[in-house]
Amino acid sequence: MLAEFIAGLREDDDRPALPGVRRGELARLVRGYAVALAAEGLGAGDTVALAVRPGARSLATLLAAYHLGMRVAVVDPTAGPDVVRARLALAEPRLVLADSAAQAVAGWAAPLARRAHLALPSLNTIAPVRTIGRRLPRAAPSLRPAPGAFPTPYEGDGDAVVVFTSGTTSRPRAVVHTRASISAGMTAVRDLVRPVPGAPVLGGTFFVLLPSLAGGAPVAPPTRRNLRRLQPQAVYLTPPQVRAALAAGSRFDGARVYSGSAPVSASLLSAVRRAGAREAWGVYALTEVFPAAAVESAAKTAYSGSGDLVGELLPGVSGRVDDDGQLLLAGPTAAHRYLGSEPFSWVATGDIGRVSGRTVVLGGRAKDMILRRAENIYPGLYEPSLHVPGVELALLVGVPAEDGDERVVALVQTAEGRSEDDVRAALRGPLERMGSARPDSVVFGPVPVAGRSRKPDRAAASELAARLVTGAGRVARLSTGSGPVARLSTGGLGALRQRGRVTAHPGREGEVAAAPHATTDKTDPSTGRLLPPPQRGRVTAHPGREGEAAAAPHATTDKTDLP
Repeated sequence: MLAEFIAGLREDDDRPALPGVRRGELARLVRGYAVALAAEGLGAGDTVALAVRPGARSLATLLAAYHLGMRVAVVDPTAGPDVVRARLALAEPRLVLADSAAQAVAGWAAPLARRAHLALPSLNTIAPVRTIGRRLPRAAPSLRPAPGAFPTPYEGDGDAVVVFTSGTTSRPRAVVHTRASISAGMTAVRDLVRPVPGAPVLGGTFFVLLPSLAGGAPVAPPTRRNLRRLQPQAVYLTPPQVRAALAAGSRFDGARVYSGSAPVSASLLSAVRRAGAREAWGVYALTEVFPAAAVESAAKTAYSGSGDLVGELLPGVSGRVDDDGQLLLAGPTAAHRYLGSEPFSWVATGDIGRVSGRTVVLGGRAKDMILRRAENIYPGLYEPSLHVPGVELALLVGVPAEDGDERVVALVQTAEGRSEDDVRAALRGPLERMGSARPDSVVFGPVPVAGRSRKPDRAAASELAARLVTGAGRVARLSTGSGPVARLSTGGLGALRQRGRVTAHPGREGEVAAAPHATTDKTDPSTGRLLPPPQRGRVTAHPGREGEAAAAPHATTDKTDLP
């Protein structure tokens, strides 16, 4: 698909492509950068590192490199300088393509950039650097689009994109997509999103933007302003971005909305439909297999079984489960290998799951397993049932117990404007049906998120849950009508002081009411840990029935414009 898209670009095409950029301008940039890269002596099989902000020039550079058969290693400036250096040492780029902002982060502006959790190593210690876009003082020489005939396209297969995921500085992990797999993945996205020419598509990644452009649609970032004024035909947002948009009162009138890169609940998709979306889809995708499966809101809402229904495998994708219950995937959209490792036969997703026909249901991450009383508990099997009306996010996490065992704690984040009394009442039925996986404690608070996709950070959530539970002092039991399901008392409110003042009033033991507190956006992006927020209310213990806990609703995810 990418080769066809590049071949179809015309320099006299006046249709819009990106904000402020016509398709003809994009065509000239692609040709000019292809000529310039070839003049640098680069060609098929060579690697370039790309540290350029999203936009027409980064898109054109990526397409030019693909046209020449080169491999692009994507740089994440939030990963930290040591990690970035180790990653690029593994990728061995011949040239680093960076805009002036990235070079400033790596150089003179480093102290200021660190305040925004951005840090890069000195780029010219990795490979020669060329500046893409406007060159500022102290920046490397520019790589400008050059005149000349479009170089002959590379027609073979080979590595196309290197995307770094997990790993350590000593052993970075990088996913390698070939020209064939990246093209197949973008074709699958195009077929799922179904862009029609002329109507805008909002999205923030190449995996969404390129298929839409190839379908003839202009693309733009998914800001609230663009949602309001462009009337997009389709929108792709991560779940935290969806929650932020909904909290801000954004509408999706007539649009098809797709959400992925983190778990997508049925309640979130239903909320999107209530906000006017014509369709609301949850997309199951990994860096290694993008996309893999999808489910529309009606099917997800109607599902009543255990686990998280992520939908039907997309055409060409195969799935099976190994002896440990882990979901394995294969197909044309699957990556070729991890850099420095053998090719995949099947991609190990790290997700516990089951496959019935072509329907996939997940049971949580294999590494998220909780061991309690010699029983394996997979949170993903039960977390969907916790997303009752009024719950924005909910996780089951393991908290170390004194005997070396683990306790199961449900950390519940209520939606803005929803009563915690109502949420607690709505949770009684689901908790009773959890059987042996029933949590020892239920606590209310903001679910920490981390990373570019703002996924729930289970490690930070476990730490928060441990502080809330282990600081409980005298134990109070919260009745659900069939026995104790949570433990929290006024003695444990010290852990909540970082969220606001705590005041004890006369009343029965164990009663808690929490005032609004900070949002999930108040985390350190580099660690995922909660940052100290401003004082936003009072936590008060007050008279009532023994052992009941009530917390006022708190704010939702970030109140700033969407990324």
